[in-house]
Amino acid sequence: MSLNDEPLIYAGQSVTGQVRGHNEDALLCCPELNLWAIADGMGGHQCGEVASALALQSLHEACAAGVELVEAVHAANRAVLAVAASPGEGRGMGTTLVAAQFSAADFVIAWVGDSRAYRISAEHIERLTRDHSWVQAMVDAGQLSAQAARSHPQRNVILQCLGRDDQQLEVGVLHGSLGVHELLLLCSDGLTGELTDEQIQQLCSNAHTLDELVAELIAQANRMGGKDNISCIVLGRGVAPASVEPRPRGFLSRLFNPRKP
Repeated sequence: MSLNDEPLIYAGQSVTGQVRGHNEDALLCCPELNLWAIADGMGGHQCGEVASALALQSLHEACAAGVELVEAVHAANRAVLAVAASPGEGRGMGTTLVAAQFSAADFVIAWVGDSRAYRISAEHIERLTRDHSWVQAMVDAGQLSAQAARSHPQRNVILQCLGRDDQQLEVGVLHGSLGVHELLLLCSDGLTGELTDEQIQQLCSNAHTLDELVAELIAQANRMGGKDNISCIVLGRGVAPASVEPRPRGFLSRLFNPRKP
């Protein structure tokens, strides 16, 4: 079986975390459209969670109608803007978004804000997105180290989101291909705010299944404080783990190194 014939396998979960009283994140898992996305809403109860759900609903509808992913993100922005501009509790709502759509092994990623996408192998983790945030801008300008950015008091200040009428929306976009020994991770900043890239990569290497990996990523982020809502989706290519004969090492290690004994 060639890579292009192998199905995408995935797992995803979103939890409230240890501090917040409600979950403003939302997930979209739509294998029928080869479309996966995470939105991290802002604006508080009845605002952020509405914004994130509305953005993903609009994204799904646009992609189902054959709209390209980047334009579908713009359609989601217009949908959130329309509700945010109306009288009532929707005023001030907004959301980040990261989405991936596949065509066989090839993918396009589109994002706004600080929700991220990573490509991960047994030995390497690569951040595919670049945060639309104040601290990332300072890092890019050489005025702040990446380590200092993780604990900076303005680390949650984002420069782009869906639903802001005072900006010209800039959608990040990246095209790539997922190798047979690689995973694609989409996540909200509730995960990356608690775990370093190296910690995420280590958890990916040790897990047995994608469901186990998602559960352990979220559990570890909660153990580190769980100060925000935590959401992640992990995608890979190949046979489902249930059809693989059990071995002492994890399923993901077998995925990355299928010829090792």
